[in-house]
Amino acid sequence: MWQRVQTVFLVLCVACLLVSFFLPIWVSEDPTGVSRQLYPLHYTVIQDGTRTTTYFPYAITAMLMAAAATVAILEIRRFDNRMTQIKLGTLNSLLLAGIMICMVVFFNQLVNQFGGKNGISLWVIFGAVAFNWLAIRFIRRDERVVRDSDRIR
Repeated sequence: MWQRVQTVFLVLCVACLLVSFFLPIWVSEDPTGVSRQLYPLHYTVIQDGTRTTTYFPYAITAMLMAAAATVAILEIRRFDNRMTQIKLGTLNSLLLAGIMICMVVFFNQLVNQFGGKNGISLWVIFGAVAFNWLAIRFIRRDERVVRDSDRIR
């Protein structure tokens, strides 16, 4: 299992998802001292020492991240069936697209309203997408090699 390069790419995909789960998507600091932060799980406003946290609809991003990490782990565990791995990788690509759409929509909403700058989580998710894409590519390559060797026999 670990000798296959796609397993390494899938582990890196899961690591990117877990890291981006805890990093901010967007951060804003007003001159008046109001701090606003958007994480995948919540949106927090800190004003005069009072913290106000809103979970819905921002938690949708975190739910999709948890689902994508779970699908990637299932994909790693199905190393004996490459066609199932390809299908799970495609499902994971759809989940990762949903994560990116949620992040960009919430980010643009808050940037248009308050300004601010993007956080690292917005970029780490692109790493997860790239690693998932590479994993699918190498799984397909393995499947093609196995089919070609079956034809030779």
